[in-house]
Amino acid sequence: MGQTLSLEDTIRAEAKSHNNVHLMLVDGMSKLMTRQVENCVSSDFYVGGLKWNIVILQQQDCLYYVLVITDSKCIGSNWKVNCNVKLTIYSATSPFLNHNRWTWFCFDANNTTLLVSIPVKNMQELYTVNDKSVFSAEITNVNPQSLDVGWNPRTMGTAENIKLMEVERNKSKFTWKITHFSTFVSEHHSSYQFTVGPRKWYLRMYPKGTLEGKGNSLSLYLHASDYVTGPNTKTLAVFKLRVLDQLKRNHHEIGQQFWFGSDGQKGEPKFLALEELHKASNGFLVNDQIYIGVEFFYISTTENMI
Repeated sequence: MGQTLSLEDTIRAEAKSHNNVHLMLVDGMSKLMTRQVENCVSSDFYVGGLKWNIVILQQQDCLYYVLVITDSKCIGSNWKVNCNVKLTIYSATSPFLNHNRWTWFCFDANNTTLLVSIPVKNMQELYTVNDKSVFSAEITNVNPQSLDVGWNPRTMGTAENIKLMEVERNKSKFTWKITHFSTFVSEHHSSYQFTVGPRKWYLRMYPKGTLEGKGNSLSLYLHASDYVTGPNTKTLAVFKLRVLDQLKRNHHEIGQQFWFGSDGQKGEPKFLALEELHKASNGFLVNDQIYIGVEFFYISTTENMI
């Protein structure tokens, strides 16, 4: 990406010279390319009065760079958005080696994504430096049809730095001790809040289940709460929810990956069958006491670069 400018400086220069571009620096590409993290999702950005996102994911030895129109106005079957799109993966050495796709594209109910694919080996060798890669989407000549869209022209591009980080082991676990479990009469109960990465979080459990787990399972969810640092953008968490076995340490756990919005939640309505929960030999419920926990493995942070 130029031999005299840092990645960060080049990104800022691109954003200043291209009003309708969104750039995303991903720090932690190895986690994507080895599928420790399933995908990386940009913050929401707006071009032409519509909301868009960039998604990066790896499948079958290829890295996919996907532009998605995610605006809530784009519902039903009659809408269309015609536009010119330039998707770029930036070379680690020279702008002349950037991986570009220019196209005119019609987004509609059947085509909400536009993608570029590249072999993981090429991505590692040509487009990644110090575990960092840069992606951009420039969207111009936006022409919505059957949509009521109004907007002010952008005066400069937008850019962000998303870091995919491993959570330190001594800060990765939260355990919630619940006593007098059988006395709970409310539909759900929540833990106190705790901090991991840029967010506060809490656990919520439904002792008699909810949704398809109602009446047959313990339901368990991780909720994202307030932001501690950084902009109020989506936050990735790779984590396990668990109910602890107090006798043999044969814990019941389920792994999850999710990008949490401002008040997102992720969990399982059928986390643990009530029959299994109450079976004494399983050790989940001892003396009317239960331990519920979460362990974080990876978390994301986001920094606005403009």
